[in-house]
Amino acid sequence: MTRSTKVLLVMDVVESVRIMEQDQDDFVRRWQQLVEHAEQILPLHGGRIVKSLGDGLMLEFASAQGGAKAAFALQHFSQRANAALSADRQMHLRVGGHLASFVTDQYDIYGTDVNLTARICTLAGPGEIVITADLRDGLTDALDADIEDLGDCHLKHVKEPIRAYRVGPVGHSPVIPASPDAPPDFRPTIAVIPFEARSNEPEHFVIGEMIADGVIAQLSRSPDIRVISRLSTTAFRGRSGTMRDVESRLAASFALSGSYIASGGKILIIAELTDTRTNEIIWADRVSGDTNDLLQTQSELLNNLAAATSRALIDTEVGQSLIQPLPRLDSSSLLLGGISMMHRSSTRDFDRSRQALDALIDRHGRIATPRAWLAKWYIMRIMRGLSDSPQRDTQLALDQTKRALDSEPESALTLAIEGHAYCQLLGKVDEANDRLSRAVRANPSEPMAWLFKSVASSMWGSAADSVDESEYARGLSPIDPLKYLFDLLTAAAFLSADEHVRAIEYARHSLRMNRHHSPTLRVLLTAQVETGLMADAGETLQALLKEEPNLTVSAYLSMGSGGSVTRQRCAAALRQLGLADN
Repeated sequence: MTRSTKVLLVMDVVESVRIMEQDQDDFVRRWQQLVEHAEQILPLHGGRIVKSLGDGLMLEFASAQGGAKAAFALQHFSQRANAALSADRQMHLRVGGHLASFVTDQYDIYGTDVNLTARICTLAGPGEIVITADLRDGLTDALDADIEDLGDCHLKHVKEPIRAYRVGPVGHSPVIPASPDAPPDFRPTIAVIPFEARSNEPEHFVIGEMIADGVIAQLSRSPDIRVISRLSTTAFRGRSGTMRDVESRLAASFALSGSYIASGGKILIIAELTDTRTNEIIWADRVSGDTNDLLQTQSELLNNLAAATSRALIDTEVGQSLIQPLPRLDSSSLLLGGISMMHRSSTRDFDRSRQALDALIDRHGRIATPRAWLAKWYIMRIMRGLSDSPQRDTQLALDQTKRALDSEPESALTLAIEGHAYCQLLGKVDEANDRLSRAVRANPSEPMAWLFKSVASSMWGSAADSVDESEYARGLSPIDPLKYLFDLLTAAAFLSADEHVRAIEYARHSLRMNRHHSPTLRVLLTAQVETGLMADAGETLQALLKEEPNLTVSAYLSMGSGGSVTRQRCAAALRQLGLADN
């Protein structure tokens, strides 16, 4: 083995999976053309191909200048090849570079710097080249390259941040182009207008601001709703007939407004939710209580008002998803409808959910979110006992997460759902923990990441951690439209910790919101059997068999990874109740 210190570049194709699925033969042909061109120009700049990475190359150079010139030439070749192609067929390269120390044998090259170079590549966007400070020191700004300092960047599995730079050809453009725009936000948007006082008492004026602040704070904790800042909505206080302006100036599809009467320590709040697109009031209600309640950290008045607003907004979007032709629906309606209908009991709604997500993917094929939720759809299809081929649907779920991560590698939601698939369906503990840990690092406030970490802990880890993680997830999204799912997985966490009373309590809470959900019935049944509540467990089993008439113990175990303690406990409970093995 020999030791070397040379310039390494890692180059790969952005969204290669998506492009290859469009036309594999065409992708391979274009990739071979690029490799042939690389073999021609690399020797001109003191470089060589170290190895092929499938849809990428690792390149070695004697100097920083040679590596930069070769990278510019390869990007230029790629851009010329893309010129005659539609946007969805274009093949964009990203390149990462580092002055690396490594060892070489007859088969490969090895070393932490080799891995670091591959990590640096992930910082580059389509058509970009990103390098480390060690490599940047070998280049002269405005002579060898135009150089832009990206600051300290955090990389996966690298403890300390790495100083990185984006480089481009000298004089190619006065400013190196910025990264592509952020992906579109499909969530429905709501503006909360400060409420109006129905009196002229000056001290009552501030109450309207307090109501708006409290509702905004609660709604903002839902991952499925985008909430406009009160700094923007205050300007609309006291203005009549402004809903069209709210839509046009704040891009808000919904507006919550209203009035209040405060007297003798009591307050009455009159609220209405308007669809600004049609100027129709879709929900209105009156809530009353003590004025001092508004000052509490957990105000019952404001919590109830926020929860009712969230339900009304989501019900409206889901209702549109059920009755309107899919091409006529807003993207926000498609996403929220797809998520909500996926968790309803009827197979008609469940199938409609997939149609909504497919329609959204047709519109926004490069966005991770709809593909992540489609992967969750396949997981639920298996977990609900609706799949005629769990193995095929597992692969379809992972295909969707792979494509989503190909376009958005740090999508916390996608990483969480992929981790859930590895945990629930395949029993691959290491892969599950890796994806879930990455999800939490990518977005520590993603409730699904913590919720699915709780599932993994209950099945393969610590019961105490499972309870903590589920309760943390609930705190991140206290008015989530999928609250029944949060309650279900909290019940499962308490069951894993042998806290049967609380497991039964949360399972019943979940069933009040979704009484036909088979996984919840299975958790409840297990807790009842293990505490000797056999009559109650028998009734739960009958409810379960109405949802899954052909259920057997072996059929249940085939729905996912049968080796976990959680599944074995449920299987034992089913057998104790007399359910057949086959």
